[in-house]
Amino acid sequence: MPHLMSPGTLPLPAETAGRTGLGVPGWAHPMLAPQEWAALAHPGLPLHWAVLDVAGGPGTRPDSYCLASADRLHSAGVAVLGHLDMRDGARSFGELVSDAHRYLDWYRVDGFYLAHCPSGPSQLADVERTAATLRALCVQQRRHRERHALAGRAAPPGSAAAPRPSPALVFGHGSHPHPGYAELADQLVTFSGGWPDYRWSQAAEWTATHPAERFCHLVHSVPRMHIEEAMRIARWQGAATVYFTDRCARGGRNPWEALPGYWDEIVSRLGPGVSE
Repeated sequence: MPHLMSPGTLPLPAETAGRTGLGVPGWAHPMLAPQEWAALAHPGLPLHWAVLDVAGGPGTRPDSYCLASADRLHSAGVAVLGHLDMRDGARSFGELVSDAHRYLDWYRVDGFYLAHCPSGPSQLADVERTAATLRALCVQQRRHRERHALAGRAAPPGSAAAPRPSPALVFGHGSHPHPGYAELADQLVTFSGGWPDYRWSQAAEWTATHPAERFCHLVHSVPRMHIEEAMRIARWQGAATVYFTDRCARGGRNPWEALPGYWDEIVSRLGPGVSE
């Protein structure tokens, strides 16, 4: 299937394009983390995208809490990405497409975050097929909604608010993949892990031929005193989207589920005055 939308620089909001901003890999369920989801809808936040993970995917039925949170982010002009776990290639094409349909129908997502995306050259063809299909579904869904709006039918809640971001795909490799994946995604997560490893990490040489908007780093266990150092590393390695948190992965905990203890400081460093 040919691409209906060519991959390239991730379409960012006008106020955040061209500078470092946040990519949020997914809070806990909105019923359990209302403060976190409310924080993402703050006007002027330097936010590139946020991931919606209902129940390890879209769940089996529409969730009113998640729908309300997604609508608030849409109204704020935030790109909402549906969480699709590829399990390093173990999930079937049909399962992924089925989950994508539910995300689009129930939550009107603006694209997808492909968690545990394969990284090797032998899996490129399968990932390319999946990526092309997901792009086609996003474009089809958006055109369908636009036709309904032009026909004067009732629009979904929040559709008359801020302009919607262009469909986007973010590949959650967590490390540097084969360079061919850069031709398939709008953005690659080339680091996902703890601060001790991030301090001594290095970018793959091939990344230097791409703009910083093509890369994202997600780092947990970052002490407050090392925030500036972490930001310097991201700049040196050419990553325009970051997420730093002091939450840790000890005891099997998910470090991404809650706000960092220094959220306001991170926001202020990336967008002065936003959190005030």
